[in-house]
Amino acid sequence: MPPTAPQRQLDVFENPASDRDYLIEFEIPEFTCNCPLTGQPDFAQFTIEMIADRHCVELKSLKLYLWSYRNEGAFHEQVTNRILDDLVAATKPRFARIRARWNVRGGIYTNIAAEYRAKGWKATPPVALGELPRSTGDRG
Repeated sequence: MPPTAPQRQLDVFENPASDRDYLIEFEIPEFTCNCPLTGQPDFAQFTIEMIADRHCVELKSLKLYLWSYRNEGAFHEQVTNRILDDLVAATKPRFARIRARWNVRGGIYTNIAAEYRAKGWKATPPVALGELPRSTGDRG
């Protein structure tokens, strides 16, 4: 079997619960790309949140996709938004958000958040415990 290699393709599978909104969260603690000006490595931690519609992203392809940036030069803002665009193109979610926490460079930390919302999609507010109906019947 040949060794695993980086790839730019994001594979998807059918959402097993497409009739409801539910949050999928990916935590990526070790993202690497290079500064396009100096060629020095940049490191970040990414959190990706998605509410899938018909398709979910397959984890191994997401890992290999993110790995493909390892030797590429890209500004923080550019790569964060490009990853969001590619995820949206592959999965066509109801909602997606990427939060990127870049390690310090020149004494400055950079944090970037980018969102996508499908046209017409509105989040269903979560039920708070105080809003649950109270039982009026005797449980005895």
